[in-house]
Amino acid sequence: MLRALYTAATGMQSQQINIDTIANNIANVNTTGFKQGRAEFQDLLYQNIRPAGTSSSSSTQYPVGLQLGLGTRPVATDRIYRQGDFRQTDNPLDLVIEGKGFFQVHMPSGEVAYTRDGSFHLSAEGAVVTSQGNPIEPQIKIPADAQTIVIGSDGTVSVTQAGQTAAQQVGTIQIANFQNPSGLNAIGGNLLLPTSSSGEATTANPGENGLGRVNQGFLESSNVNVVEEMVNMIVAQRAYEVNSKAIKVADDMLSQINNLGR
Repeated sequence: MLRALYTAATGMQSQQINIDTIANNIANVNTTGFKQGRAEFQDLLYQNIRPAGTSSSSSTQYPVGLQLGLGTRPVATDRIYRQGDFRQTDNPLDLVIEGKGFFQVHMPSGEVAYTRDGSFHLSAEGAVVTSQGNPIEPQIKIPADAQTIVIGSDGTVSVTQAGQTAAQQVGTIQIANFQNPSGLNAIGGNLLLPTSSSGEATTANPGENGLGRVNQGFLESSNVNVVEEMVNMIVAQRAYEVNSKAIKVADDMLSQINNLGR
């Protein structure tokens, strides 16, 4: 019975992690470029009471063993990189990647972070920056007298300046990709950092080497499906509830054992 108490407790703890992951998904349903998280679990060690293949007589063996599992544990929160819906904004500095890839962001620490959030702005110096003021990589500056900003699907940034009819190219937006995007480390602010699991970033112009193309005047919505998350929440809630009932049943059985001598 004590084993059942601890085993069911691991189930409750794991479902708490599951609910936390689902809650974070729902909280970010309107976060630009957010990718759905999914909690993953593994069973714990098993106690072998009788291994399979043990002799049951001089000429026969037990075809199956007798094992008692010790519960479950959370092992990962995978990130699902399914493309989110596109939302038209008509803002010339709003960009979306149609396909694979991440925008590159130069952090104050000198590191390069990565994001699917393409809601960019202009700094006081005319640099293209994120909502937190971090410049994109490679850095692009827009002249102060620019009348229009046009960003091509291949990442080329062109402007038309006052008194000129011909557009002038001022830079090219490059995007990056990883062998294992799920291995990236989320640090908040819609930013991700590479890890040894994600591999090194490979950069190229949009549309090259299998990378997605850039579309101007659009943003990528979160790929969280609220209906799916609500169903997952109900399943997790019921799993948590049935594990708590297992603890109660084990406790009732222990109580009956304690009362045998009365």
